[in-house]
Amino acid sequence: MDLVFFLYVVGMVLIIEGIPYFGFPLFMQELLKKIPEFSTSQLRLYGIILMISGLGVIVLTHILDK
Repeated sequence: MDLVFFLYVVGMVLIIEGIPYFGFPLFMQELLKKIPEFSTSQLRLYGIILMISGLGVIVLTHILDK
């Protein structure tokens, strides 16, 4: 893997992660206040769903790129 490509990916992740905070700051403040109320199993479930979704996007992109 090329270092430049890796840096592009990191940059895109940071941009995507920043969109909710920039576009919906009040919503994000309320959401972040509620996170301590979630159980660890709920947080892990949310995390695995996000990871599987990300993997799905990568696989789909790889298939469409052929």
